[in-house]
Amino acid sequence: MYLNCGYMHNSAIDFKDKSKPLIVGSCGTYRLLTTPKLPTYRPRGRLDYQLIYISAGQVYFHFDNKENETVIKAGNMVLFRPKEFQKYEYYGIDKTQVYWVHFTGSDVKNILRKYGIKDDLHYFFVGTSLEYERIYKKMISELQRCQNNYEEMLSILMRQLLICIHRELQKERKISDIYLDNEMDMATQYFTDNYSSDISIEEYASSRGMSISWFIRNFKKFTGITPMHFIVSTRISNAQLLLETTKYSISEISRIVGYDNPLYFSRLFHKVKGFAPSEYRKSIK
Repeated sequence: MYLNCGYMHNSAIDFKDKSKPLIVGSCGTYRLLTTPKLPTYRPRGRLDYQLIYISAGQVYFHFDNKENETVIKAGNMVLFRPKEFQKYEYYGIDKTQVYWVHFTGSDVKNILRKYGIKDDLHYFFVGTSLEYERIYKKMISELQRCQNNYEEMLSILMRQLLICIHRELQKERKISDIYLDNEMDMATQYFTDNYSSDISIEEYASSRGMSISWFIRNFKKFTGITPMHFIVSTRISNAQLLLETTKYSISEISRIVGYDNPLYFSRLFHKVKGFAPSEYRKSIK
């Protein structure tokens, strides 16, 4: 096992310090070469924050309780907050390497929020980058050498690390937004082209690899209405146009826009427009 670490005041004891907004207490790296397993178990957590970067392999985390297991792979950061349950294992077979930093301070929560790390976030993808490793190694060096103003330099390096994370999180969010916009555009176009058919929203969501609840929630964010409301609105708008421009009967228009039951169609049209279809046609004349 390869290990390189540094501790403030040469003490491995965790501590809480609110004398400054952000204070780095320790930093280090592990790389498993021959050691088969390296477990960590802190049922009461620590007094400080811990940010773990997985640069290679994978780590087995148990968030909240020891029964739950989540495998976190390289390219992710894991954040533990003060007094949070901690249990995780590294295995030599996975050729795992991690970098970790412990930090505290009077304004840590707001600093994390500023850089896009929400209060309920346990882990997040940032990609694999030598820049993360460089910053961690520089913090280790500062803690080991203790040159003039090293505590201030550690705070600056920690913020630099958080800025790099924030930029990556923003990039991921933009990619996610593009994907979401494309999917919702496709959905609205599909519903517009096929509004007169018997559309199953659940089947459509499944065909696009989305859960029904996720799809409905994000469709509503994108359009302001639910998928069913969108389909009904499209049907009624087209029925309105047919009432205005054709001599088709109410029953024919009902079938054209996708309703086999003319009575149901009439009730729905009245609910949306405030008139029965026949009354609407008379009002136009």
